[in-house]
Amino acid sequence: MVANINDIPDIQGTPDTRRIAIDQVGIKDIRYPVRVRDRHGEALPTVARATMTVHLPEQYKGTHMSRFIQILHEHSEPLSADTFGALMEIMLERLNASAGQIALSFPYFARKRAPVSGVESLMDYEVTLTGDVDTQGVRRFYIGVVIPVTSLCPCSKEISDYGAHNQRAHVTVDARVDGPIWIQDIVDMVEQSSSAELYAVLKRPDEKYVTEQAYDNPKFVEDMIRDVAGRLNADPRIRAYSLEAENFEAIHNHQAYALIRKDKDAED
Repeated sequence: MVANINDIPDIQGTPDTRRIAIDQVGIKDIRYPVRVRDRHGEALPTVARATMTVHLPEQYKGTHMSRFIQILHEHSEPLSADTFGALMEIMLERLNASAGQIALSFPYFARKRAPVSGVESLMDYEVTLTGDVDTQGVRRFYIGVVIPVTSLCPCSKEISDYGAHNQRAHVTVDARVDGPIWIQDIVDMVEQSSSAELYAVLKRPDEKYVTEQAYDNPKFVEDMIRDVAGRLNADPRIRAYSLEAENFEAIHNHQAYALIRKDKDAED
């Protein structure tokens, strides 16, 4: 015999007498298929690792964990800055919560053409979208992106009779944004600040092009992070950021690393 749900006790909904609120409670690191909208309007499929939590007031014993999964399953709109806000509102309403947070981490695959041959391939970037609403009702949205690029050492170029050492670098942007912005907008800021971009597929003419481009555009890790910071500073949609650059050195047994943090709102 199947029990009527109304006849089954709801333990999570019973009172708690310890008078201790919980800042965040929910589900962590569940993998779920999602679609992400790019700035050309295409909905790109990927698999996200999701963490969804809400604030639990002191008088409630627990939250309803299954509702988080249902919200993910029912959300059919491709993810973007606009739809992420709607997803947050749905979660707060369904969980009867005043505050909460959603973080979705996923590989983002962007179509990219080689610079000379025009051969198309998919370039992947690690992305984290985070939205939160605090107990005062303040809403914030963050975009984190790890962008791989090429850096070429100015010192090596200057002191060598021929050639210069270059390496792959990772630039990580974790930005609090206000206003419509695309993942690719942030990718562009970083790639345009590097010695050269990376591509999944390069033919020989492309390889010649990017090698010479990097040689003509040498940058220390300090140069690269300052150039990215300049672009982030000039964009009014970026309100605060943490910016890291790490060169995976080709001739040293260490990485070259730099970090810049900025909060424009705190400076106003």
